[in-house]
Amino acid sequence: MDDAGSAPSGGDTPIEADSYKGSDACSSLSVTSNVWRFDKENGRTYHGYRPGVYYYPNDPTEAERLEYQHCVIDFALDSRLHYAPLFAPRYVLDIGTGTGDWAIEMGDSYPNATIEGTDLSPIQPTDVPANVQFVIDDAEQEDWAVPENHYDYIHTRFMMGCFADFREIIKQGFKHTKPGGWMESQDLMHPPFCDDGTMPDDWPFKDWSDTMDDASEKANRRLTIAHKLKRWYIEAGFVDVHEKIIKMPINSWPRNKHLKTLGKFWAENLLAGLQGFSLALFSREFMWSKTEIEVYLVNVRKSITDHRVHAYHKYYIVYGRKPELSPEEGLGALTITSPSPIAQSPSDATPVPPRSPSPIVEKPSGLSSDSQNHGTAEKGPVASEKVVPDATDSVPFMPSLPQQAVQI
Repeated sequence: MDDAGSAPSGGDTPIEADSYKGSDACSSLSVTSNVWRFDKENGRTYHGYRPGVYYYPNDPTEAERLEYQHCVIDFALDSRLHYAPLFAPRYVLDIGTGTGDWAIEMGDSYPNATIEGTDLSPIQPTDVPANVQFVIDDAEQEDWAVPENHYDYIHTRFMMGCFADFREIIKQGFKHTKPGGWMESQDLMHPPFCDDGTMPDDWPFKDWSDTMDDASEKANRRLTIAHKLKRWYIEAGFVDVHEKIIKMPINSWPRNKHLKTLGKFWAENLLAGLQGFSLALFSREFMWSKTEIEVYLVNVRKSITDHRVHAYHKYYIVYGRKPELSPEEGLGALTITSPSPIAQSPSDATPVPPRSPSPIVEKPSGLSSDSQNHGTAEKGPVASEKVVPDATDSVPFMPSLPQQAVQI
């Protein structure tokens, strides 16, 4: 029995529930007017570049949630930025960078690499390492504006529901990854899982998940893709493809201390994002009014904090390597590639020049419940075609969420 605070390993390992008393409360372009014009809908704002292709908001409330979510995943992965075995990468791409937190941390870890983050919305900070740049771009467009065999590493995270066919993104990633380079995708398997039969068919959060799946299918932006990533990587041509699954408990029902804390953080993230996840999909695809959506979400919110249901999400991590060139291809490549300096790895890298003072978010350092009752940095806009902005493992401080988030 695992009563310690360490995280159990293995996606197939059943999670032991603790006893519980009480309840929870709980194509790149120059900047144009379209980029800066955020469409308003149901009280939330959405991207103006290629409007309608992404169903989730980009307002300050969502930006705060994205930053919080980054910290939760950092906690779940023990502060590991990537699983692909990188050594001295020179060019790194983060697709769908959001608020840019992962790209910024990669820039700090690999100061001699160029880290490029792409997104539809200019919601990234300007106070970033000098080797980090953000580009307004849509990875679904065929032209990535970079040569083939360019990146040493391509990273995606939480891209379910973002593209009509994520297989095409993987194929494009394969084309633009250098031989010997890596691509990695981390994504959530959307429907909740349960190992002990405590999740009833009529559980409101399960019903919401099924409704989200129906809406995403109707919108041609499927949410249930994580379990297919490994196969899609292999079909695209990647080799040495690895798959790792982490269980993300929905609230603090587990006994294991690490998983309990992770579940608390994850439930807070779900509660903070529930409205933003639902509004555009339900209103555009089902023609529900905002009032109808809010009424529907009341019981969904309550169900997220119900410790009687021992549910969790599966978080998939898949990464693969692009095969090396054949001797003939390699010889041809040598005739057109000039030598270049080798970037340093984090262990022997020189320090990055200090940035100007800004609020620092420390990251939390899993799945079980116990019997206890539980009761931002300012953003700057992206301003050019390729914008180069100005230059512990214990339960940590977490950034605050909007007031609507209920404590778990």
